[in-house]
Amino acid sequence: MFGQKEACNMDKVKEECGVFGILDPEGGSVAHSIYYGLTALQHRGQEACGIVTSDTSGPVGNYHCRKNAGLVSEVFHENSLKSLPGNLGIGHVRYSTTGGSRPENAQPLAISYIKGTLALAHNGNLVNTADLKWELVRNGAVFHTTTDSEVIAFYLARERVHTQTIQEAVLATARKLSGSYALVIMSPQKLIGLRDPYGLKPLCLGKRGNAYILASESCALSAVDAEFIRDVEPGEMVTLSEKGIESDRSLQTGRCAHCIFEYIYFARLDSRLDGINVYDARIAAGRSLARSHPVAADLVTGVPESGLPAAKGFALESGIPFGFAFYKNSYIGRTFIKPSQAERESGVHLKLSVLAATVKGKRIVLVDDSIVRGTTMKNLVQMLKDAGASEVHVRISSPPFRHPCYFGTDVPSEEELIANRLSMDGICRMLGADSLGYLDLKALPEMVKGLLICSGCFDNHYPMEIPEPKPFPFWCGE
Repeated sequence: MFGQKEACNMDKVKEECGVFGILDPEGGSVAHSIYYGLTALQHRGQEACGIVTSDTSGPVGNYHCRKNAGLVSEVFHENSLKSLPGNLGIGHVRYSTTGGSRPENAQPLAISYIKGTLALAHNGNLVNTADLKWELVRNGAVFHTTTDSEVIAFYLARERVHTQTIQEAVLATARKLSGSYALVIMSPQKLIGLRDPYGLKPLCLGKRGNAYILASESCALSAVDAEFIRDVEPGEMVTLSEKGIESDRSLQTGRCAHCIFEYIYFARLDSRLDGINVYDARIAAGRSLARSHPVAADLVTGVPESGLPAAKGFALESGIPFGFAFYKNSYIGRTFIKPSQAERESGVHLKLSVLAATVKGKRIVLVDDSIVRGTTMKNLVQMLKDAGASEVHVRISSPPFRHPCYFGTDVPSEEELIANRLSMDGICRMLGADSLGYLDLKALPEMVKGLLICSGCFDNHYPMEIPEPKPFPFWCGE
């Protein structure tokens, strides 16, 4: 079913999307490359995916589109990839925040209009969607999805009617947008990448032979045997065509705010974002935890998979041995039956089991990247103690979640966040842990070597003004 999640991932925040685009000026088919690139980005979204392709030497208006709910490997097979010919294409994997889990919200969005065809894939979340959408509706626009991405597509088409080039239309549209966005846009002849002025969402540029590639993370470039060229800069638009690479930096403001949770959890371990290796950032977070929250223990372990690098960093700094305390069952699917709330809350047992011989009689440091509601961590602590651990000390490689994210991270409401409901001692008691320590806010810049970051979900300081939420449709009384 569309939007169904794994029970053991209930207590994790989710990223919205991943994007991928490729142009082969020599005319080679790109569908398979997009498939491999999206597979490498699958961690960024598991609800739906899609691919749009076209032939830059074909007739005006030609494009081929396939998208549906499900994983990349479920939606696409050899025959479906053969039905996507062309040397230019974009792809998308989706986890919903804005718009919700509806099949029609799958991307990329492809449209035909007076100037030809246009397709786009979007990672991020706009904060002024309601105002933009109302302006369009008042002028006769009809929407088929509930996403902010469709609003962007409408503005692109409208601006393109009045501009000489697609690049001018993209820039004119971007000046109306507030929020986070990493976009890949496909016109009949060009592939365009655009990143919001704060650089909240990642986007990088690569090359394989004479083919150019845009992707949310560098791990997707490796998946198609492409060379990493560089990150697309915050506020930069890159245009890829037969002429090569063109860059426009007119949207840049010099005020960056990269999402810190990319480095804590979202990005794949082997990716490099804005000059920072994700693995190194997570090791640094674990080291910082060991310095600020030391404890006498016999073994440091992490929650698979996201807690393992920080656990390794904690072990390196503290001198306590690192080891594996859990076996992860990789064969539990996304849609196994979860008929009751009680079974959902205990579903972690289906995917993780304790290596009892490793933990029995030992004092354990258990490291994870975050605590949202606390349900999963409570179960893990109990599992370790049931297996004979004498003590369990929980360490978290991020500060406490206290505030919403407006930029594409699916953080639950403040009322659901355990750090807003309980004190630190209260959280520790609820988890059944012997001690609890979070990463200090001041350690975040050190974690990413001074990179300018957005940490609003931790400290309520956002890089832009967040307008009051407005329902849509909202009526002005006319």
